[in-house]
Amino acid sequence: MAKNDQDKLVRLDLNNPVFQKNLFMLQKPERHAALDSLNKIRQMTWNQVYRDSGIKWEKIISVNPPTGIDAIYSLRITQARRATAYCDGDFIRLLTIAPDHDNTYGKK
Repeated sequence: MAKNDQDKLVRLDLNNPVFQKNLFMLQKPERHAALDSLNKIRQMTWNQVYRDSGIKWEKIISVNPPTGIDAIYSLRITQARRATAYCDGDFIRLLTIAPDHDNTYGKK
């Protein structure tokens, strides 16, 4: 991503069926926390996302990304859960919400 692109606002893609299922299965307080996090992220630039200590954007190196995707990332979606996503232009395309921290990184 070019330097100028890092100052653009992040756009969210929440359309992945697995992500939606994970989100809707959360208990109400955790679901609201996830939605608050997503609302926060959509108002941020890429630079802010990379640096935010609450989101903790991290590249997952223990999982090989699918063909056509450069890398899979992890981000904090609630206090206890992390989501997986990948970058596609201006978009963060969300993939899953892991039931626990270890599942995010493909370990158990």
